[in-house]
Amino acid sequence: MAVHKAGRKAGRRAGRVGAAVAAAALIGVAASACGPGDDDAKGGGSGKPSASAGAGLADVPASVKGGVITVGDPKAKHTVKVYEDPRCPFCKKFEDGGAQALVKPVVDGKVKVEYTIASFLDKSLGGSGSVNAANAFRASVEADKFPQFHAAVFAHQPAQETDDAYTPAFLLKIAGKIEGLRGGAFDKAVKRGTYKKWVGEAMNSFSADGIQGTPTVFIDGKKADGNALYEQPAFARELKAAGIS
Repeated sequence: MAVHKAGRKAGRRAGRVGAAVAAAALIGVAASACGPGDDDAKGGGSGKPSASAGAGLADVPASVKGGVITVGDPKAKHTVKVYEDPRCPFCKKFEDGGAQALVKPVVDGKVKVEYTIASFLDKSLGGSGSVNAANAFRASVEADKFPQFHAAVFAHQPAQETDDAYTPAFLLKIAGKIEGLRGGAFDKAVKRGTYKKWVGEAMNSFSADGIQGTPTVFIDGKKADGNALYEQPAFARELKAAGIS
């Protein structure tokens, strides 16, 4: 997985990496990531796979500890750690692809997924979409709808990473598609940024763990192959190699 560091030079590198990814896609191989220095990556769209994954996890509990949101049985034998930024198009590619292989193991109680939601792309690209989305993610935990909302937000990610589309109004519109999520407490939290302090805590966790780009995934403490993140069969093989099926 290519990772780009902060700085103007890194932004230029991101452009070259983006071109390389496009070329690689022609032969069926694509691996890259969003990094703190990125300023010109493209991606996103309004695909449906990630939303379907959220529906599959509708009955799975979610909880918060520190800057991390955990989905699944806290006592599950296996742990998959996922680091994402809501505006990162490669995170959407992961959610639409490899992450689909996590649904059954999580539902079966074999795996818990620990999400660390970063918001560095706001600083790189301008705007506040990542912070707004992370704040809304935290609010959705209180409403017992995190898996569905998390999936829906990525499913409605704008086509351009530079589009600061995740406004409170747009996030509430997305939330309206999820039965039982909209309500006084959730709407107020999204509009007023109730959990922005937690968003900062999540970003601190991201930095403290030494993560340099998103998506980054660890399976039972071992970093997953970046080339396997974007296709469900490939990531399923990564899980199987760790004893998860």
